[in-house]
Amino acid sequence: MSPGISPQAAPSPLSSAAATDMSVAVRVLCQFTAKRGDLDLRFTPAPTSREGIAGHILMAARRGRDYEVEVTLEGTHDGLRVRGRADGYDSKERRLDECKTYRGDLARMPENHRELHWAQVKMYGAMLCRKQQLPQIRLTLVYVHVDTEDETVFAQDFQAEELQAFFEEHCCRYAAWGRSELERREARDRALQSLSFPFDFYPAQRQLAEAVYRAAAMGEHLLAQAPTGVGKTMGTLFPMLKALGAQKIDRIFYLTAKTTGRRLALDALRVLTTSELRVLEITAREKVCKHPDLACHGDSCPLAKRFYDRLPGARAAALERGTMTRSVIGSVATEHRVCPYFLSQELARWSDVIIGDYNYYFDRSAFLYLLAQEQGWRVGVLVDEAHNLIERARRMYSATLDAETLRQARKQAPPMLRGATQRLSREFQRIANAQSEPYQVYEAVPKSLLKALDTYIDRHTTLADQAMVLPDGLERLFFDALAFNGLAQEFAEHSLFDITHPEHATFTIRNVVPAPFLKLRFTHAHCVALFSATLTPREFYLDLLGLPETTRWLNVESPFSAEQLEVWIVRHISTRYRHRDDSIAPMVELIVRQYERLPGNYFVFASSFDYLARIAEQLDRVAAHIPNRLQSRNMTESERQEFLDAFAPDGRSIALAALGGAFGEGIDLPGERVIGAFIATLGLPQLNDVTEQMRLRMDQLFEAGDAYTYLYPGLQKVIQAAGRVIRTRNDRGVLYLIDDRYARREVRELLPKWWKLRMLAL
Repeated sequence: MSPGISPQAAPSPLSSAAATDMSVAVRVLCQFTAKRGDLDLRFTPAPTSREGIAGHILMAARRGRDYEVEVTLEGTHDGLRVRGRADGYDSKERRLDECKTYRGDLARMPENHRELHWAQVKMYGAMLCRKQQLPQIRLTLVYVHVDTEDETVFAQDFQAEELQAFFEEHCCRYAAWGRSELERREARDRALQSLSFPFDFYPAQRQLAEAVYRAAAMGEHLLAQAPTGVGKTMGTLFPMLKALGAQKIDRIFYLTAKTTGRRLALDALRVLTTSELRVLEITAREKVCKHPDLACHGDSCPLAKRFYDRLPGARAAALERGTMTRSVIGSVATEHRVCPYFLSQELARWSDVIIGDYNYYFDRSAFLYLLAQEQGWRVGVLVDEAHNLIERARRMYSATLDAETLRQARKQAPPMLRGATQRLSREFQRIANAQSEPYQVYEAVPKSLLKALDTYIDRHTTLADQAMVLPDGLERLFFDALAFNGLAQEFAEHSLFDITHPEHATFTIRNVVPAPFLKLRFTHAHCVALFSATLTPREFYLDLLGLPETTRWLNVESPFSAEQLEVWIVRHISTRYRHRDDSIAPMVELIVRQYERLPGNYFVFASSFDYLARIAEQLDRVAAHIPNRLQSRNMTESERQEFLDAFAPDGRSIALAALGGAFGEGIDLPGERVIGAFIATLGLPQLNDVTEQMRLRMDQLFEAGDAYTYLYPGLQKVIQAAGRVIRTRNDRGVLYLIDDRYARREVRELLPKWWKLRMLAL
C-alpha cells in the first residue's frame, strides 16, 4: 500500500479492496500534495518527540477547561477518505488550532514549511466545517518555542466553501496517484503469491525460510544461526516477499553492515523480483552528494533549488525503473536536477523493499525507523550478518569530545561565539587536568561540563538561525557537542564515561550494552529476523541487543559434512602477544608445508597488520617461490576488489588478511578460489584499559565479563573467517586453528558442531 493509503473497510494497509475505497492521513496527504519550493536543511536542532508532546500539552493547558484537544476528523472526496486529529478546537470562538514546536528563530523557518503547516490545518478546517455545518472558521498556527515556552500565533478566517474547494483539490491530486498505487500493489501481491523459489531448496535453507515466514505471519522476532553456505540471503528474502504478498507486512527493510551485503541482497532480488515490486537501495549521503562543499538549501546548492517542484517528475521516473539502485537514482537525479540523496529518501515512502545500512533503522535519529513510525507500517526487518550489530550499535550510541577539535573551534570562533567556546574549552581542560592517571572511568558526566555544553549549543544554534556560515572546525564541534550532550542525558549503567589524558585529552561516553537503546526498535517492528553464521550463545545476543525473551531461536543444521573440511588444532604454537616472535618461524613452516602438499589459494588471518607483515617477510625469506599478497590498512573499494580478484580458480598464492576485517566475512569465493585458511589468533579483543573496563561492567551486569568481552566476540570472528573456505556442497578444504587455547574445552564447545577437530602432532 502506498504510505498512508489503506482500504476503508480493513485495518491492514495492505488488505485488498476496490481502488475507489482508499484512506489516507492528513499529514501524509499534505506531504505529497502541498510541499513546494526548495529543499532547505539549514540546521536547527529539532525538538524531540517528548518535547513536542510537552509543547502540545502546554498550549492546550493555556486554552481553558472547555478547550477540546485531539479532535478526530474525517472527510471523503473522489473515493478517498481523509482522516486525522486536529490539535485543538475552541467551540465558543470557532477557532481550530494546529500546534508546532520549534527551536531557534521562527522568522528563519522556510516559507514552504509554513505553507505545509497551513495546508494541514486547512484540511482539518474543511472537515470540521462539514461535520458541524459551520459557515466559517478561524484557523491558527500556534508555534511553541520548546526552550522559552513562548507562543507565536498566526490566524486567518476562512469561509467553509473556500476550505471545501481546497480539500477537494488536494484529494483529487492524491486520489489519482493513490488509485494507480493500489492497482500496482494488488498486481504485486498477486505476483508474489504465485512466486516460487527459483532454485532447489536445501533442507537447511527451507528450515530457515519457514522460520522467517512464521515470524512475519505471527509478528515474532527470530534469532537464526545459519552456517555459511545455507543461502541466507535468498532464504530470508523469499519468505519475507511471500509475507508481503500475503499482506502480513507492509514493508521489508533489509539491513546490512557492509556494501557486500547490499550487493548480495540486490542480486537475490533481481532473481526473485516481479515487475510490480519496487526495490530501493539507500546509500550514505557522503557517497552520493554532488556538491559536498555546498550547504543543503536553495540559496547554496542548485540541486536543492526548487527540489519539491521537480520532485514529482523525478519520483515518477525513478519508480518506473522498479529496482532503484544507487546508479539508477543518480541518473534520474541528474536528469531532473534534484539531490540524489534526498530523492532516495522520498522514494522510500513508495518502495516495497528498502536495502541500507544498519544505522538507517537502529541509530539515534534513524530515517527508516522514524518513517515507519510516521506511516504506521508493519515492518519486516531482516538483519544480515547480525553478529556485527552489537559493535555497530555501540558506536551509534557513543560520543566523544576531544582537545584538538576544541582547539580548532576556539581559533575559528567568531566574536558572538568566542565566549561560549572558550568557556567550554576551559571547563574541558580544567576537568582533564584534575585527572592524575592516563585513563580513568567516572560514575557520571560532570554537571559543570554539561552546563558549558548547553551554553555553547544554545549560542551556536542562535548563529545557525541567523544563517551565518561557520568554519568546518566549529561545525564539527557543534555536532560532537550535540551527540555528547544527548547521550549524557540518558547516561546509565549501559555506558561508561571515561577520560584519556594527558597526551590528547579525550572525553568519551562509551556504550557497552546497546540493549536499552535498541529495545524500542524491536518493539515497534512487526517482526525482526536476525541471521548469521555466528550467533552463539543465544543469551549473549538477547542481553546485549535488547531482544525480547519471546524471541525465537533457530540453529540451522549445516549442509556440509565433516569430510569436506579438515580442521587441525595447532597447539604447539602460541599466538599470545608475548610469544609473537617465537611463533612466526614455525607458523610459516606449517603454511609452506601445507602449500607444497596441496598448492592453491590460501588465506592467512592474524590479529594485526604488524603481525601479518612479519609473517609475510618470513614467507619471502624462506619460500620466495610462493606468491603472497598483504591486506593494507584503509583499502579503497577498488583495491579490495583487486585483492579478491586475485583468487582465481586456478590460482596459487597466499593472501594475508586481518581477522575481523574486510576479507574475514561477507565474501564468497567458492570452489578452488580458496582451498584453505590458517587462523593465527583466537581473535580476542586487545587487552587494554578500555576493554578491561568493559569486562568489569559486563561482570557487574551479567556475571560473564570474560566471555562477553573477550571469548564470544573473538571466536565469532574466527568462525566467520573459517567460513570463507567451504561455500558449496562440492567444496573441499583445510583449516588450521593456530594457538594452544583452541584445545581448551570451553573454546571447542563454541566451534561449529559439524567440524571434526583433529590435534596436529609435532
